[in-house]
Amino acid sequence: MRYVVTLALALGLATPVGAEGFNQVSEKSAFLSLVDGRKLTRFGIKLDVTRDGRIEGRAFGRDVTGAWRWQSGYFCRDLYWGQTDLGPNCQAVKVQGRTLRFISDRGTGQFADLQLR
Repeated sequence: MRYVVTLALALGLATPVGAEGFNQVSEKSAFLSLVDGRKLTRFGIKLDVTRDGRIEGRAFGRDVTGAWRWQSGYFCRDLYWGQTDLGPNCQAVKVQGRTLRFISDRGTGQFADLQLR
């Protein structure tokens, strides 16, 4: 998100897990090829996930900052929304077209879909 998923959960935007038509992203190189030079967007959210492990952007009028790493096939992040520490979370990542789905708690929790722009 719990990277964006936690942000979406905190803002009431996530929905129960589902993955019909989505393909698992299990390698860091594949994830980077998807996000490099693109923004992750959703209503009220615009984020950059950089190659060097930073997360930057805005969500509903507040700055979003954080750090991420790829660990054992999961996107693991620490995230702040303004002054609010959303804490760490490792998430499964799935892709369908230009949509990335981040599923919290190593793929067992809720998800948030973001568009690649």
